[in-house]
Amino acid sequence: MNLPPAAQQALDAFNTCPGWEQRARLLMQWGERLEPLNDAERVDEHRVHGCESLVWLVAENQDGVWHFRAGSEARLLRGLLAILLARVDGLSGDKLAALDLVDWFEQLGLQRQLSPSRSNGLNAVLQRMRELVQES
Repeated sequence: MNLPPAAQQALDAFNTCPGWEQRARLLMQWGERLEPLNDAERVDEHRVHGCESLVWLVAENQDGVWHFRAGSEARLLRGLLAILLARVDGLSGDKLAALDLVDWFEQLGLQRQLSPSRSNGLNAVLQRMRELVQES
């Protein structure tokens, strides 16, 4: 599988963690890497519905390649968003549509720790990404 560089970095980092506590710490560190959204981006137009926590998603298409930025006030969710963004950054619309989110989080060793509500929220974020690609 040909991963974007940041996704490969995430995979390598998470696969060195022996347990959930280390993964949770690493997840929060990844969340700190998210580029903060400004107040103009934290509006209802960019809000992802279907998440228990507030999540905003901004998309940009540069020459047929998609780049996303996201934000949330929940620390753990910011980390999950960061590794989701690492996985999708630079994908074409077709590759984004084919992405298997469960497989990605299983590769990272995180799938078992995702509560149903977090899993649903991440799926809502991915679905919103796909909608934004289709709308363009």
